[in-house]
Amino acid sequence: MAPAAPLPPLLPVLLVLGQPVLGEPGQGAGTWSRFARLPYPQDQLFLHDTFPDGFLWGAGSAAYQTEGGWRQGGKGASVWDTFAHRPAAPPGSVPPGPAGGDVASDSYNNLYRDAEGLRRLGVSHYRFSLAWARLLPNGTAPLNPAGLAHYRRLLGRLRELGVEPVVTLYHWDLPQGLQDAFGGWASPVLPRLFRDYAELCFRHFGGQVRYWLTMDNPYVVAWHGYGTGRLPPGVRGGPRLGYRAAHHLLQAHAKVWHLYNDHFRPTQRGKVSIALSSHWIKPQRMTEKDIKECQKSLDFVLGWFAKPIFIDGDYPESMRSNLSSLLPEFSEVEKKYIKGTADFFALSFGATLSFQLLDSHMKFQQLESISLRQLLYWISSEYNNPQIFIVENSWFVSGSTKRDDAKYIYYLKKFIMETLKAIRYDGVNVFGYTVWSLLDGFEWHRGYSIRRGLFYVDFQSHDKKLMPKSSVLFYQKLIEKNGFPPLPENQPREGILPCGFAWGIVDNYIQVDTTPAQFLDSNVYVWDVHQTKKLIKVDGVFTSKRKRQCVDFAAIRLQISLLQEMHVTHFHFSLKWSLILPLGNLSLINHTLVHYYQCFASELLRVNITPVVALWQPMAENQELPVSLAKCGAWENPETVQAFVEYAKFCFTSLGDHVKFWITMNEPSVKNLTYTAGHNLLKAHAKAWHLYDKEFRRSQKGKISIALQADWVEPACPFSRNDQEVADRILEFDIGWLAEPIFGNGDYPQVMRAWLHRRNSVDLYNFHLPYFSEDEKKLIQGSFDFFALSHYTTTLVGWEKEDALKYDHYLEVQMINDITWLHSPGRAAVVPWGLRKLLKWVKSKYGDVPIYVMANGIDDGQNMVYDKLRVYYIQNYINEALKAYTLDNVNLQGYFVYSFNDKTAPKYGLYSYTANQYEPKPSMKHYREIIDNNGFPGPETPELLCREEIASCPECHFFRTRKSLLAFISFIFVAFIVTIFFITYYSKRVERRYK
Repeated sequence: MAPAAPLPPLLPVLLVLGQPVLGEPGQGAGTWSRFARLPYPQDQLFLHDTFPDGFLWGAGSAAYQTEGGWRQGGKGASVWDTFAHRPAAPPGSVPPGPAGGDVASDSYNNLYRDAEGLRRLGVSHYRFSLAWARLLPNGTAPLNPAGLAHYRRLLGRLRELGVEPVVTLYHWDLPQGLQDAFGGWASPVLPRLFRDYAELCFRHFGGQVRYWLTMDNPYVVAWHGYGTGRLPPGVRGGPRLGYRAAHHLLQAHAKVWHLYNDHFRPTQRGKVSIALSSHWIKPQRMTEKDIKECQKSLDFVLGWFAKPIFIDGDYPESMRSNLSSLLPEFSEVEKKYIKGTADFFALSFGATLSFQLLDSHMKFQQLESISLRQLLYWISSEYNNPQIFIVENSWFVSGSTKRDDAKYIYYLKKFIMETLKAIRYDGVNVFGYTVWSLLDGFEWHRGYSIRRGLFYVDFQSHDKKLMPKSSVLFYQKLIEKNGFPPLPENQPREGILPCGFAWGIVDNYIQVDTTPAQFLDSNVYVWDVHQTKKLIKVDGVFTSKRKRQCVDFAAIRLQISLLQEMHVTHFHFSLKWSLILPLGNLSLINHTLVHYYQCFASELLRVNITPVVALWQPMAENQELPVSLAKCGAWENPETVQAFVEYAKFCFTSLGDHVKFWITMNEPSVKNLTYTAGHNLLKAHAKAWHLYDKEFRRSQKGKISIALQADWVEPACPFSRNDQEVADRILEFDIGWLAEPIFGNGDYPQVMRAWLHRRNSVDLYNFHLPYFSEDEKKLIQGSFDFFALSHYTTTLVGWEKEDALKYDHYLEVQMINDITWLHSPGRAAVVPWGLRKLLKWVKSKYGDVPIYVMANGIDDGQNMVYDKLRVYYIQNYINEALKAYTLDNVNLQGYFVYSFNDKTAPKYGLYSYTANQYEPKPSMKHYREIIDNNGFPGPETPELLCREEIASCPECHFFRTRKSLLAFISFIFVAFIVTIFFITYYSKRVERRYK
């Protein structure tokens, strides 16, 4: 078997499904069905590849967001200045805007500071906007020399750095004078005035600029500036005025494009476009109606401006048919004039512009999504495969986040990876990417409550220094590598696991059915064939009753047959303490259940499957403790320790002949344990271990340990020392708390004691971590035969508080989600490399201890589509375990999949269970194949000859230890038979002779 996951190659599938179709408007409607047909989970895996040579990497900013200096150098007021300076509004009126950009990041006075940030990043281009009111304070002549000099200095510095400028003429900051004199974009005069402003910019700066953007996101300007009044200039003119303003914006853009094309392109050789922003939307259901509604949603936001420019000079048909007289008309001459007025498709996609400012009714009752890849494909299909330049993209973090902006990093990672997939998988022509933004600034309607910069700015400081966030390092390295090149550690490995490796399956609690077989019933029945058609007991008539046998339990036979079908060598399950000893002591024993467990274990051994038995596993109801113990404090009560030891002794005595692989406690949940309960639990484990070691090991020859839940914890920002400290702390609290006393020095981790001491000294908390006596330390330390762990997923943690709902104040840790990771229906992250890191960590902490992965699995939502994810999960987690064994020399002895079937563990089983029938899922068959191959052998993998194991059968022990005696008895028996034969033969010959 090859080590790579058994997934069909993705590129041929995508080629069959097709690249963007060129043609009439509406071709983009095929996007949703195309992506719904892509193979799962292959299409959602992270793509390790690089971007095409010459791909443009940049960062951006906007004048009003970062420049500040609103009264410096002769600058005039913009509509944003006016909007932000409004006094508090009386009730019922439009509320004032947030604190504005008077100073913001003060880029006007820190031009070289910003340029140094660009140099550090290593970008190929920098997108910025010209402040119209800085160059023309009133919106028209005369020109402001100070403003002209400022932008010349900026362009000169960019030329020195070799950074390509991408210049936006208008990024929402219309001069207030034009709003006052003409009513802003509501006036048909504005397109001509905008053309005059653009001509000035082309004349003074065009020799140094190859990429021009006429304006940014006209949707926001028209709809929220003149329709809803939510943004400057704050005109609440309703839809009609919003559509009229958009009409003038399109005319203005077309005038500027033609101006450049006719008068400046021949000498300056640049390109001109318009930055259009869009959301992405997905259907509630994959029906034709809902897909049409999604298409309409995109028409009303992106198509509103893109279709006139890139297709035919007119608005989308869905807008025309739905808005009737509200939508202005273009004459045929205007349509021809507007059509084709873009040299590339400039796309803006991000939280603020694409989603937060999207009017809810423009979703048409469909669902928003952040799939940049699907949007790129839709644009390519809808608008004849244009060259696409992503001129703005990112997400945001809290305004309180300073340096370690993990959330921002993972959104960037997702968007950039989706861009790469659009290029490599979908054939979309993307030639550049711009992260937004270079530095923190004023975030429009969100003010300073969020941050979107790569560099941190302390807005309260005087000097406004730029401080690099973790995202700077991330983006810098990404630019250096031109993407995400494949790494050796990401490649699957060929190889096999050692002889005797334990291939197992887990069932928390086996299906117990102690209903007696018909052969144990002494009553006699007759069949009423005429009336009731049922069996009728004959009173007073009885038959002899035979002794109960293990074969009487039909449930056992069925479960054993399923396990045999899987080819596992080990089966792990837990006993039910609360049912075996209902009163918590030996005064009442459920002998029927104990006999059932004995039968189950012996039947496993009969078919060469080793039972792995846990004495106790906490469950929701009473923690699976006997009720009397649960009501008396459970593990908080020291008496539970002795009760557990008595219970363990009973189990060793009753089941020890059949069970050689014991777990004292399976996955005690540290999330639900108090420190006192954990203290007692450790003592109970140690006492049970020593009991087995002294009284049972010699005769039963088994092994025993504790099984801990051990998910990996990774620092959210790999470059952050603070995040690394948080990750180390969580590992000690989650795993080290119970592992260190047993596998380490006999006491709790020093990290825990130090942290709790600190918390108790500064807070009102009083978290007391108990102390062990020296005798208790000696008792607990070393009470193991192996390290058993359950591992399901990996968690990212950081120290900067970002989301209050996912922040642990007690441990001062922020949980972070990498949205590029695969997730199960239950939102468990699929991170195979986390298992390898965990195994290496255990080895580094506790030495060359034998390790068993006692449970590893994922839910499928009882949807067979997601069983494909489980196939991927099992394949890749086992492959990472193989890497730990072969490359890291981890002493790995076994691996168990969770779980056996859906009846006892719904959504997690390798067997589905419906209508009283078990059916193997594809994931079971795939796991069986891995077991049969003992891993992932390749053409060059040396053959491993393993001595066949003899089943550990207690009934067979007598015969194996008396082989000489058996041989002698066999010889006597054969001699006896031969003697009888000869006696009979010769006696018959004698009889015939005398006759």
